Amino acid sequence: MARYTGPACRLCRRTGEKLFLKGERCYSPRCAVERRRKPPGEQTQRRRRVSEWGVQLREKQKASYTYGVLERQFRGYFDEARRKPGVTGQFLLQLLERRLDNVVYRLGFAHSRDQARQWVLHGHFLVNEHKVDIPSYLVREGDAVSWKESTKLKEFFKEIAAEAGRQTQTPWLSVDANTMTGKVVRLPGADDLQTIIDTRLIVEHYSR
Repeated sequence: MARYTGPACRLCRRTGEKLFLKGERCYSPRCAVERRRKPPGEQTQRRRRVSEWGVQLREKQKASYTYGVLERQFRGYFDEARRKPGVTGQFLLQLLERRLDNVVYRLGFAHSRDQARQWVLHGHFLVNEHKVDIPSYLVREGDAVSWKESTKLKEFFKEIAAEAGRQTQTPWLSVDANTMTGKVVRLPGADDLQTIIDTRLIVEHYSR
């Protein structure tokens, strides 16, 4: 399974804004975007004007970096969203939000999507009482996401449980802090998908 294994902060510097890929570090003075505003790589004195295609590409990369999805899989999500009647960009974000690793992160069960992805791959989560170790698994309305019983004995679970509910401000998800179980109340709607990503530019990029 292909995935980006380089420095996460480098991706934020490349897009020129915080993508919150490193959890708590992104909120601290140690954030690379705060310390080094310039993009990675050798800097030139002459600044080139970014083309329209470049702006669209950067927005697409911002979305793929944020959700940890590489180009082939991201294009698959776009093609699936385009086949649905309605607003393509809205369906695209809905598919990305429904990924299990993103849901684990949104529930506050991990400090970052990368950490959530790793824990899902290691089989620490159950969906409707069945182990699911596929980060790209798409949750459905009514699904319950819980921790595996053996995982509850581990130290990192105790740390997460102590902070339960601190990050869950997602209307389409609910969390029971006592049982550390999350539920998909409904699928994310247009009002739930207000992000820093301009999906219009992504649609234009793939429509060339």
